[in-house]
Amino acid sequence: MIIVQGEARFHPDDMPMLRKAGAEMMAATRQEPGNLAYAFAEDVASPGLVHIVERWADGAALEAHFKTPHMAAFNAALGQARVLALKVCAYDASGERLLAGG
Repeated sequence: MIIVQGEARFHPDDMPMLRKAGAEMMAATRQEPGNLAYAFAEDVASPGLVHIVERWADGAALEAHFKTPHMAAFNAALGQARVLALKVCAYDASGERLLAGG
């Protein structure tokens, strides 16, 4: 399993456009083969900060995601935004264990 986690900081005035683009990206990505979870979350304490969390079955699924039309559309939207900071990392995970709930 591949876990992707990151943060992006945008100019707060760009958030309405990014919310729309992000919602479209999440809906399409969640339908992709090999996608286990995909979410963007705005930080309630820091305007313009977005947390990125993804889970993929394997590296091939993640690589295929990068080549999708909805990824290209989302990247075009990002090109119109004022990106102040961006860091996204991928981690290999051997499995998962439930810590709470169920």
